[in-house]
Amino acid sequence: MPDSIMLGSGAVLVAFVFVLFVASRCVRYVGNNRVAVVEKLWSGAGSITDGLIALRGEAGFQPDVLRGGYHFFFPFQYRIHSQPLVTIPQGQIGYVFARDGAPLGPTQTLASNARTADFLDVRAFLSGGGQKGPQRTILREGTYAINSAQFVIVTRDRIYGLMLSANDGDLFDQMQALIAGRNGFEAVVIKDSSDQIGIVTVHDGPALNADHIIAPEVGTEQSDAATFHNSFQDPEKFIAAGGRRGRQLQVLVEGSYYINRLFATVEMVAKTVIEVGHVGVVISYTGNDTADTSGDDYRHGELVARGSRGVWSEPLLPGKYAFNTYAGKILIVPTTNFILKWESDTIGQHKFDENLSEVSLITRDAFEPTLPLSVVVHIDYRKAPLVVQRFGDIKKLVEQTLDPMVSAYFKNIAQKKTLIELLQERSDIQEQAGAEMRTKFATYNLEMQEVLIGTPRASAGNDQIEKVLQQLRERQVAEERVTTYEKQRIAAEGEKALREAEARANQQTAITQSELSIIVRENEGKAALRQATQQAEQTRTLAKAEGERVRLIGEGEAAKMIALAAADAERITKTGLATAETIAKQVEASGGAHNQLTRQIVERLAEALEKSGVDIVPRIQISTGSDGAAGGGPLAALIGMMLGEKGQDLLAEQATAEPAQTH
Repeated sequence: MPDSIMLGSGAVLVAFVFVLFVASRCVRYVGNNRVAVVEKLWSGAGSITDGLIALRGEAGFQPDVLRGGYHFFFPFQYRIHSQPLVTIPQGQIGYVFARDGAPLGPTQTLASNARTADFLDVRAFLSGGGQKGPQRTILREGTYAINSAQFVIVTRDRIYGLMLSANDGDLFDQMQALIAGRNGFEAVVIKDSSDQIGIVTVHDGPALNADHIIAPEVGTEQSDAATFHNSFQDPEKFIAAGGRRGRQLQVLVEGSYYINRLFATVEMVAKTVIEVGHVGVVISYTGNDTADTSGDDYRHGELVARGSRGVWSEPLLPGKYAFNTYAGKILIVPTTNFILKWESDTIGQHKFDENLSEVSLITRDAFEPTLPLSVVVHIDYRKAPLVVQRFGDIKKLVEQTLDPMVSAYFKNIAQKKTLIELLQERSDIQEQAGAEMRTKFATYNLEMQEVLIGTPRASAGNDQIEKVLQQLRERQVAEERVTTYEKQRIAAEGEKALREAEARANQQTAITQSELSIIVRENEGKAALRQATQQAEQTRTLAKAEGERVRLIGEGEAAKMIALAAADAERITKTGLATAETIAKQVEASGGAHNQLTRQIVERLAEALEKSGVDIVPRIQISTGSDGAAGGGPLAALIGMMLGEKGQDLLAEQATAEPAQTH
């Protein structure tokens, strides 16, 4: 019994010692992927009196952490808080919140750690003046063995740290949500394809003074390394270089930037693109005040040098610009010709004329048409700042100056013209308006290229103008008909000439042959003429010789005939005298001339009857009475008549012949 009791008592003692050993936590194992925060429960140095971390061996959270392996402690003096290593994924950002350190200054939003940013050495951080609260320095990708009692690390996926009170979790959850809302766990990436820039607003540092509406630039790539803030990625250098909180003049361009979003937020805006055919006139809200560069003759405002406050005298040429639109604005001014249309239903692409409408006119003959207009305007790119300074922008120029000026001009023109004149003299009016308005536009630093006048229109419900136009149309139709008829006549004549030409062309071969034949015949005729001329000359020569011969022969014959005629005449004379003497004797023997003539007639009648074969005694005898003695009947009467007529003729012939014979 005593041995059993002693054995049981030994086991109990061993168990008690084991339980006491475990309860004392004098030996602890820390995994290689974890870190142990040591909390001292009691200490001969007493309790900590200032802050959270015991730097001098007091009771409380110790600045140093334990890494992987077995660690031995004095029994019942330490509590070990095993925590995972802080892991920041690649491309992400971790935010640090320090529970202990120096308090923030009155102008600070984030804790400054300019002298120490080593969050792995709590003792160095606190002794170096590290401040409590959210830190300006961020953690980049990697794994960190951080004392989670002193530093709470907020990442996108989790929060690393010892929650010392019930509301710590809510506090850091809110911080995580705030950063996530600013997309602060990822880098700011600006791609060149997006044509965007980043406008930075800093939430820490001294405030701006009243002279600035935007924080000026405080560092460039050529600045000293101690002051260059690396595009807001080094808040401590930014503050040291004089940077101030608020929206910054410096912008972010293409690239990746790891910026603490509790320190600065980034707003993405589009680049300013100035297309070809335009310039950008810059109105800067910030910069130094410089001298006026507009010249003594310009009294509509000042123009300043680039980078100064005011309207820049040099416009921006076509291109892309990383211009901070919070520091000023760029007015796009077209430098190509643009058209302003005074038509209510038409709006140009630039929309300068969206409030323009037709000009209302009153003509001399009391018509009230509306006149659509188009004006072609050009702005010299070098004068674009002058135009902007004078009018504010192009649309104000159009609505407040050009519209009333152009409308008044054409109203004045219309009052001196009738409606018909306004319609018929449109070209002259347009030319006159172009010359006069070009001078007026030049006074506003504009170039007026062309004025185009449309057709006057009647107002709604008024058809008087339409009636006038109808009359003009009818008149024109009549004139066109006359012209058409004349053209048709000319065309008909042309067609006739064409047909003749075609017919001539079709007969060209025959015409050519005939013309050649004519030429041949002309040549033959000329040859024949020449031959005939030669023959005629020969004939004339022969005839002349023959004539001379005939003349000589004729003279001889004439002399001969004269001689013969004289001899014959003498013979005839003698014969006639003899015949006459014989006849006279016969007449005298016959009893007279009458008896002699009767005898001759009867002889010639007998000869005629004998030659003709006519019966002297008729086969049928017709008697007109019983007594035939008185005249001898019809035959005797016929013979008597014939004898009477013939006798007279013979007497006349005889009378004519006798004198001839006598001669």
